[in-house]
Amino acid sequence: MTALEWHRVLALRAEVFVVEQNCAYQDPDGKDVVSYHILMESGEELVAYARLLPPGVSYPEASIGRVVSSPRVRGLGWGKTLMEVAIAQTQKQFGTNEICISAQSYLLKFYQDLGFVAEGEEYLEDDIPHFKMRMQSV
Repeated sequence: MTALEWHRVLALRAEVFVVEQNCAYQDPDGKDVVSYHILMESGEELVAYARLLPPGVSYPEASIGRVVSSPRVRGLGWGKTLMEVAIAQTQKQFGTNEICISAQSYLLKFYQDLGFVAEGEEYLEDDIPHFKMRMQSV
């Protein structure tokens, strides 16, 4: 990844997770250096991003995190396309069909429609309600 691409990733993550969601937290958490990154662009603009985490980093299973789409493209299908690519690449890269995520609660149906199932009770992560979710495709 180039310095410009990495700058765009951090800018988009900060725009949504820190500013829009009004959540002060340490975004670069050390997991980026062991992750694979999916960037989706429209022209020169980064419009969607996700990172793929190997098993043992966030969960014993492979996981997908920092899923974000630009407010400028919401409702246009970028998020769904991003997750479909992220799921396929996670399965290919790590040779597994089992993927765990920490999903913001308001996006539960979005992830359920992609095949994820909520596990356990709702919890707070950085003061935002989340559910652990798992996908086990065959």
